[in-house]
This record gives sequence, C-alpha cells and structure tokens, in this order.
Amino acid sequence: MPRFSVLTTVCDPPRDALLECLASVRHQTLTDWEHVIVNDRSTDAWVAEELDRAASSDRRLIVVHRDRNGGIVAASADALAAARGEIVALLDHDDVLDPAALESMSAAYDDALVDVAYSDSDLIRPDGRYSMPFFKPDFSPERLRSQNYVTHFTTARRALMTEIGGFRPGFDGSQDHDLVLRLTERARKVAHVPHVLYHWRQSPASVASDPTNKPYAYENGRRAVQEQCDRLGIAASVALGRFDGCYRVHRVVVGEPLVSVVIPTRGAQGRVWGCERAFVVDAVATIERDSTYRHLEYVVVHDADTPRSVLAALDRVAGSRLRLVPFAGAFNFSAKVNLGAVKSRGTHLLLLNDDTELIARDSIEVLLAHAQMPDVAMAGAKVLFSDGTLQ
Repeated sequence: MPRFSVLTTVCDPPRDALLECLASVRHQTLTDWEHVIVNDRSTDAWVAEELDRAASSDRRLIVVHRDRNGGIVAASADALAAARGEIVALLDHDDVLDPAALESMSAAYDDALVDVAYSDSDLIRPDGRYSMPFFKPDFSPERLRSQNYVTHFTTARRALMTEIGGFRPGFDGSQDHDLVLRLTERARKVAHVPHVLYHWRQSPASVASDPTNKPYAYENGRRAVQEQCDRLGIAASVALGRFDGCYRVHRVVVGEPLVSVVIPTRGAQGRVWGCERAFVVDAVATIERDSTYRHLEYVVVHDADTPRSVLAALDRVAGSRLRLVPFAGAFNFSAKVNLGAVKSRGTHLLLLNDDTELIARDSIEVLLAHAQMPDVAMAGAKVLFSDGTLQ
C-alpha cells in the first residue's frame, strides 16, 4: 500500500477552518501518511504556533516555515520538495478531506499503471452544510483543456511530479491546472474515483465562493492550456471562455477536405412560428447562408413520396452541391444514413436530422478540426431545442 504525502500551503487561513483541515487528515482511516504543511509567512502569529503545536503531537506532520511570503507556487514547490511519500495529494488550507479519502485513493493505485487519480467533490457552504456535489466524468483530456474539472481531490505519483518539474512559476491561481495538464500528458493511466472525497470551502475570498476573486488566475489558466496545445502539436489558439475558469480551444482545420452533409428525409413540412416550412430545405438553407466552411456537398436521402416541390426547393438552395439519393422500402433511419454514406464523396461525413438548423457559423470547422485529430474517431455538437434548452 503506497504512502501518501498530503501537501498543504498555509497563508493566514481562518483558525477554525485550518483546524478542521488538519483534523480531516489526522482522522483518515488510512494511517500511513505524512502531512507536509508550508507556512507561507502568515502574518498572524497564531498560525505558526498552531502548526508547531500540531506537529509536536503527531510526528506525521512536517511543518516548513518560510522566511518570506513567496506565493502559492513557491510554497507548493517547497511542500513537494519536503515530501517523501510515493503518492502526493493536494489539500487547500481551509478544505476538508472525507475520512476515507486516502484509503479510497490508495485502492486506485492498486493498478500499478495508474499515475494520477482524482475524486468527486462538493462545497462547504458558509453555514457548514455540504452542497453542490460535483460528480465528474472519467478522464477527458479535451474537457481538461476547457476547464480544470479535475481540481479537488487530485493525487499523483511523486516521481512523476518531480519528473515534470512540479509547480511552475508564473501560473499562480492556475498552478494546479497547469500541473494536471502536464501530469496527464505523461501519465500511463489516469483514474477517476467516483466518490465525494473532498469538501471545498466557500470562504468569502475563495474562488469557490466568487470566481471573480482571482481574475489573474484565468489568464494564467489560458496560458497553461495554450502551452499544452503547443507542446502536443495541436494547431490552435486558446481564448478565455464565456464563463470564468473556462477556455475555448480554437483548432485550425488542416487543408480543405470535402464534408458530405448526409440528411435522411421524407420532405416533412409544418407550421413553425406561423409560417409553413419544409424542414429539410431550411436545414440546408441555413448552412448555405451562414456556414463559414464552404467545401461541402449535401447528400439528401429521400423517400419516394417526398414532395417534388421540396426536391425542387433543395435544388434552388444548394445547386451543384446537392446530391439527391432516392431510398426505397419501409422507413429505416439507419439504412438511409448508410446509403447516404456510400453515395458520399467527402472525406468526412456530417450526419444531420432534417429538422435542424445551423446556429454557430463556425460549427462545421469546429467539428472537422476535432475529427482531424489522430485520436478522435468522431465529434458531436450540442443540440438545442427551439426555446434554447438542451436537446
């Protein structure tokens, strides 16, 4: 069973919160651990006194007092340098571990190939109640580039953390995101432990309480993601996302491959917002009118009873890009898609229902750029109902 080094940097925390943090490690069901605590020159004298008192009563506590305040990255680097355990676990000075946190994480490392493991988490409200559990997906490098969804509770093999250089200066506020990006690039396996093992406190100054408390962190996070793209050879520019702590990776399409838009239809029509509409015609028309990607063909697989007026309207909208493929037999959506794929000439297929419309003008480029990645077999988009809710 591996030994854990729990790393905590401390700088002027609330007294009760710090004591709860220390107690949550002390009361772990797994007893073979060390708690490395770096006091980053807290201005309140009680912090050093409390830490020294705790260390004197439990030899598993290692307390380092910095002679000057260096910030979160410098203090974290000192904590990592002092660690001796096989597995490193990150714990903020005002947060709390579930009593079974280390034991649960230890089980993940029974797989000798696991180099990084993370758990689900929740928030501690100001009234002390637990709320907003975050049940995370299994490891997704793409989501990690969009946001640090791994965050708490993160653990990793100390040898790998040392190998990649640990915490990097210049990424304060997003140092953990930068660290996890680099760890998971090199990890043999990344494990998700599907239990809430970490309670993140919503203190007034924390990001958990108000994301605007550390605005510099988001620019540092953007740089961390951009640097990963550069390291991995992903041709992309990274921008701040719509929400704090989220990022948008704008990939570049390689070349201009032909995309075959395959749309099965029987030419259904209906009244939408007071207007009579042929759905498949509108689906093609919105792409023709709004899409910024132009190297397209439309492979419309239609039933024998599709109105001739609908087919004529498609011809007017799409012109030479249109390929009409007749389908005979009972309705079978999959068979129609397969027939459309066979009749397509493009290197990539875009499969659409006939009652969809393009919203974002660069949608096809975004999907295509993802699909061109060597480890991606297919890419999908978020689809909305007409009222804006998620379909």
